[in-house]
Amino acid sequence: MKAFLGLLSLAYVANAFTPTPMSAKLSNPNHGRYTTPLYATPIPSPSSSTSNFLNKVVKSTLSLSIASTLLPTASHAAASKVAEPAKLHIGQKIAGKISGATGFPDKVVLAIISALPIVELRGAIPVGLWMDLPLSTVFPLSVMGNMVPIIPLMFLLKSKAVQKLFKPLLDRAESKAGSIINAPPDKQWAALAAFVGIPLPGTGAWTGALAAFILGMPLASSLSAIFAGVLSAGAIMSALTLSGKKGGLAALAALLAYAATQMLGGDKKQDFLEAKPHWDQSTVPVNTYKNKAPFTGKVVSTKRIVGPKATGETCHIIIDHQGKMPYWEGQSYGVIPPGENPKKPGKPNAVRLYSIASSRYGDDMTGNTASLCVRRATYWCPELKADDPAKKGICSNFLCDTGPGDEVAMTGPSGKVMLMPEEDPKTDLIMVATGTGIAPYRGFIRRLFMEKTPAAEAYSGEAWLFLGVANSDALLYDDEWQEAKSNPTPAGGSLRLDYALSREMENKKGGKMYIQDKVEEYADEVFNKLDGGAHIYFCGLKGMMPGIQDMLKEVCEKKSIDYDEWLGGLKKNKQWHVEVY
Repeated sequence: MKAFLGLLSLAYVANAFTPTPMSAKLSNPNHGRYTTPLYATPIPSPSSSTSNFLNKVVKSTLSLSIASTLLPTASHAAASKVAEPAKLHIGQKIAGKISGATGFPDKVVLAIISALPIVELRGAIPVGLWMDLPLSTVFPLSVMGNMVPIIPLMFLLKSKAVQKLFKPLLDRAESKAGSIINAPPDKQWAALAAFVGIPLPGTGAWTGALAAFILGMPLASSLSAIFAGVLSAGAIMSALTLSGKKGGLAALAALLAYAATQMLGGDKKQDFLEAKPHWDQSTVPVNTYKNKAPFTGKVVSTKRIVGPKATGETCHIIIDHQGKMPYWEGQSYGVIPPGENPKKPGKPNAVRLYSIASSRYGDDMTGNTASLCVRRATYWCPELKADDPAKKGICSNFLCDTGPGDEVAMTGPSGKVMLMPEEDPKTDLIMVATGTGIAPYRGFIRRLFMEKTPAAEAYSGEAWLFLGVANSDALLYDDEWQEAKSNPTPAGGSLRLDYALSREMENKKGGKMYIQDKVEEYADEVFNKLDGGAHIYFCGLKGMMPGIQDMLKEVCEKKSIDYDEWLGGLKKNKQWHVEVY
């Protein structure tokens, strides 16, 4: 009720003014409440479910209501009036030129200037009040005007031609929107809303839309966050204009406090895709979609995730499956690339399997997306001294070349070999990967250390990751591993991390450090863990396994252990998991 009365007070404050024609205002530079708004510095240019969308919009509207209760009464606002300088603000100048050139009514002019990237809502609201329009008119017109160009912009950015045209702006947005880009995936919605909602130089709906595109956020989620931010910015600018800096700061504090408790969802758990009990594997989904009737997913984003000195290109690809292809960590999706099978004319291309590189909740925590980690397969021709396009990997190149909105024919999910044993939360996990074989372990680690899942709450073991790549630039998801290492589970579970960089490190014999060499350094500890019930996983190119097995045989000989008997015991106890390609 208090918030509702606060909104009514907003209308009362604004309606204390009577409209004055634009011509009169321009002829008298000192007309109006504030010729130069208090924020005075010119502003530079800058898939979620329906229920989640509506929930966030409702929360945003409540935020505005709370902030509005802090605005002054009409008498207070009038008492705070100060002498204004004669110099017109940039928004007022633009409004004057548009009005003079077109003769449009003030309301239309206000809607136009709120749509401009230089002005936006944060500039339009002070101009609207300077026009002596009531705030009950200024606020919705400015919000509508600010949002109208954002919707087509988000769709246009799906075009590669538009992306090329907007590249300087996209680069600028990426440098400005560090708070969003560096936010954890489950906090990006709130980070985007805050970025748009706090009226500072370089922020706003336009820059927020570009940042959302760079991140590959689902359209509905992006628009709802931007809308929430526009409402927040409107509340702050209304308070700044009507009651000065103190009112603006109070509105900002209220919005931030509400966002922290309601939007960030710090206590929200990921539990809506869990089995009952969560470790029960009897309901694992398998082959929901098959080769003859694949599901058509849509790419949300495709991003290169290796440095310039990496050997080849690896991409992280997020695909929207609309919640229709649920999966568990450790499973794979099949992808059918478009085109005709070169070996079977008239037939479609064969399906390729890719380990899923996200938890069952997806990177956006909605349960509607899945991520793939794909290395572009190329063939270097010594005669051409260049990559031979005729011998490139059909599916990997198709995936790495996709952009937002592109369709992907998908099958699966498939496989139970790489599932985590969650029934005993004390179980140690030893995860061995080369290159993109890291994919299933990203799902494991996010589930245990980066999400509020039942598995994370219970886990008390050690998850030990061995990753082998060529050099530091080829490391995959290192920032996530470092975060997970510093985030033990409530029960004391922890992540341990060891890298084998073949072109930067040496093994104990002075040769290149390959994955088997790094595991061998800890042979005693690895064997002790396996004797204690640990599970060991191998994922990557099939060429990794001979070296791994030869190393394990040598260690067994030194320990006077029969290798075949030892390995047979691990397989019998389901402690040995292999997925190579």
